[in-house]
Amino acid sequence: MARGNQRELARLKNLKKQEEAKKSQKQGDKNKRMETDAERMRIKQAAADAKKEAERLAKLQKK
Repeated sequence: MARGNQRELARLKNLKKQEEAKKSQKQGDKNKRMETDAERMRIKQAAADAKKEAERLAKLQKK
């Protein structure tokens, strides 16, 4: 056994890595998840657009 406990340590490290990857995976129906993600992005984009419009109006009022 030339490697000592390296194999065991590598195995434990890999198990930990796999558990972390499993936690980060999204669960549930793919289509539903895509729809909710899209809705969040629409809301976020609308907020950004409103902010830009407010800044544009403020800039016009200063002139």
